[in-house]
Formats: sequence, C-alpha cells, structure tokens
Amino acid sequence: MSYVIGIDLGTSAVKALLVDREGAVRGEASRAYPLFHEHTGWSEQKPDDWVEATIEALKELSEAAGINSAEIEGISFSGQMHGLVLLNSEGNPVRKAILWNDTRTTAQCREIERTLGDKLLGITRNPALEGFTLPKILWVRQYEPQAFEQSKLFLLPKDYVRYRLTGELHMDYSDAAGTLLLDVANNQWSAEVLQAFELPASFCPALVNSHELVGTLLPAVAQRSGLPVTVKVFAGGADNACGAIGSGILEEGLTLSSIGTSGVILNYENDKEADFAGKVHFFNHGKENAFYAMGVTLAAGYSLSWFKNTFAAGESFDQLLEGVGEVKPGAGGLLFTPYLVGERTPHADANIRASFIGVDGSHRRIDFARAVMEGITFSLNESVDLFRKAGKKVETIISIGGGAQNPVWLQMQADIFNATVVALENEQGPGLGAAMLAAYGSGWFASLDACADQFVKRGASYTPNAEAVETYAGLFRIYQQVYAQTKGLNDALAAYRK
Repeated sequence: MSYVIGIDLGTSAVKALLVDREGAVRGEASRAYPLFHEHTGWSEQKPDDWVEATIEALKELSEAAGINSAEIEGISFSGQMHGLVLLNSEGNPVRKAILWNDTRTTAQCREIERTLGDKLLGITRNPALEGFTLPKILWVRQYEPQAFEQSKLFLLPKDYVRYRLTGELHMDYSDAAGTLLLDVANNQWSAEVLQAFELPASFCPALVNSHELVGTLLPAVAQRSGLPVTVKVFAGGADNACGAIGSGILEEGLTLSSIGTSGVILNYENDKEADFAGKVHFFNHGKENAFYAMGVTLAAGYSLSWFKNTFAAGESFDQLLEGVGEVKPGAGGLLFTPYLVGERTPHADANIRASFIGVDGSHRRIDFARAVMEGITFSLNESVDLFRKAGKKVETIISIGGGAQNPVWLQMQADIFNATVVALENEQGPGLGAAMLAAYGSGWFASLDACADQFVKRGASYTPNAEAVETYAGLFRIYQQVYAQTKGLNDALAAYRK
C-alpha cells in the first residue's frame, strides 16, 4: 500500500492526514502552538513553532499502527494565508510572523490605495485589506527599520515550514495571490507593484504550481520524523484553495459553502479576466491555470456559538436547535444580521455590528436560533448574489463545516441559495486537498479531477423547496437593506464600545 500526507497549517494547530490510494484517511495527528497578542489588534506566531509541531505530527503518523513509513510517497501542504515571515541572509526569521488576522495595518492599506490607485484591482484583483501581506511588509519597514534592513526575502507560513523540511524556497500561486504583490491573471510577481514600493524582485521567492515537486526531506528532518529521505515534497496551496480541492470544486458550476467560525462562499473560475470590481476576493486556484472568487462572512458559525454561549450556556448545539426545523422560514418575521465582529463581503466595514430586526413578544428562543441560522446564510447569499449578477453559474453547492452537520441548515442553504446543496461523506477540508495535491504530484492520477473522483465522496443532496425559495427571496431583499439602515447608528455607537 502507498500513502501520502496532507499537512494543514492552521492558526491554532497543524493537522496532518495520512491517506491511502483509495482516498481513505488511515491516520490523523495534530499539534497546537501558541498565539501572541502583545498589543491590541496584533496577532503573531513563532515560525519555528510551526516547524516543530509539524515534525511531531509527521512522527506520529509514521509510527501509526499497521503503517510502513517506507510506503509514504509524498507530502503536500495547506496553509493559513497572508502571514508574513521575513528571512535574513542566513535564511532565519528576523521577527515573529504577522498573521492574517492581525489588524494593525490600516494606515498602510490607505498608502497602498493612494500609491496604486486603479492599478491595485487591475493587477492584484483584490482590495487592500489589513489581512494581506504587503501592508504587513510596509508596517515592518516603517516601525521596525532594523528588522526590515535585515530582511532579504519573505515567505508565507506553509512555505516556511516546507523550507525547513526541504531547504528549498518556493511559493505557490494560490498563496501568492493573497499578498497584493502578484499579477494574478498573468501568474507572476508584479514588477509594477514591487517598483511602486521600492521592493527588489529578489525579495520574492520563486513561484510554482501547487502540485509541483519542490524537493525531498532533509536527512535530519527525515530522521526526526521517521520518514524516508525519498519522500517527495510538493508545494501545496492556500487553505481556501486546498479546501476547494478537498471538496471537489474543480469545474465551472461548482461552488463551496464553508461555515466555520467565519464563512466562505467560493466559486470556481476558468476566466482569468472575470471582474468583480473588488467586491469579492479573486485568487489563483490550486488547480493549474484556474481561479476562484470568494466572499467572506466574518462571524458565521461564531454567531451561532455566541448565541448558544449567551442564551443557552451549558446546553449542547443539539439541545439549542431542537425543534428548529418546525419553525417556518422567516422565523415569524425576525431577521438577524451576523455582524458581530464587523463584516467583509460585500461590506468591508469594521464598525458595523449585528442586529435583530422585527422582535415581538411572540418570539421564542427557538425563533431567535432559527433567525441566527438564516442570517448567517443570508450573509453568505450576498456572495452568491454577486456571482450570479456577474453572470456566473451557481448550480451545485458543496456544503462543509458546521452548516453541513445539521439537515435543517442544509435544506435552509438550498432554499436561500436556490441551488442544490450537497454534503460530503468524508469531509476533511484543506488537509484532504493537500493530500490530493501530493497524490496527483506523485503520479497516482492523471489530473486533480481524476483524484477528486476517487477521494471526494458526496453524501446527501438537498434540493430547493419552491415555497421556501419564494419566502426567502423576499426576506433577503429586506435583509440587504439592514446594513445601510444601521451603518450610521453603529458608527456613532463605536465610541461607546469597550
């Protein structure tokens, strides 16, 4: 039997999956590492903590019962996007990594907008947001000039881990697309952007496709991990790109709905000229010569967790949602907007906050729970609506995460999105996508699509209910008015928040 390993480098932990040729997960290992919040809005990690955790996870997999580690052929990666790792001339980090959820760079985002103007969207296809990498580079240059002076090259998180495992420096297109330094349509670092901010071309690593072979394990790493030095290491991709691969989002007409702490609607794109005017993210896919457009809801599953913790502390989600399927669509005229921590798509607004609209004395706790689920789904539908208005097909939606665990929520998604919604039998997210890149790169399959046919197992399917679709279409039009009606109030209230 042959195996590959998919490594998913997340924000709180690394998770590694051991997968066989049939696509079955034969082992899992996870290791956590700390986050550092030294100041308000800061979020950092030590790059070498990722490396140590990854090697420990690989060692656990190599020692899994019934597994011959000599039969592990390949490794690939999924990684948290946007995080900045700066290396000195000796290849060592000059400071902690600044992560995707760090918000210190608002001033640098405005600088990028002033400097590039319309060229920003024309080249990078994405607006300047605090999470992206270029604003972090500019912040370090401004506030830590000594660290910046030592910096000779930048990497993203998974690329640093792969570098420590192989000694080779690369970055794949899907992760590079989240830096604001890539010419997304033309698959190259933008000389114009680099010149505008006086950054040398040597500051950027070599670009490769996600399935490309980039090296083998260093002898010392092989010894510590228990893996053979012959294990092939493939570039890997950004977490959302790998999540799409692991869900089989590899052709036109397929869309991903992912409801975790945040929520994502991701639509496969073949057209590199697709223009969403910066209203959604547009990134290179982990599949060669493909792209994806993506909208984000900042507080998706978090909204339901907040509701449970606040109004049903000590209860399980099953207890909280008992009877939710008996509540009619619309929750008796109650609407919820999930803006607990601001919003991303289509309103990039840090000040906006959540609302319950239409509360009356007849509403019960279960009505509020239903409204929260509907509000999260309405927010995701903002992205679906943008895609359709741009002429894109949204016909089949693969649902993963918390929203795929509840049949009522799956049906709700089908009704609100007005599309067929499909759950997965073997949902493993980005880690499976990383393993698929290793399987494809190792030559197990002729294409990622063929790999998905073997590895991705579809489960139950939910089709729209015509009556519910009509009800939700009317409610969605009302939902879309709430942002504008409450923005001024929330801007005024911002001064009173702790």
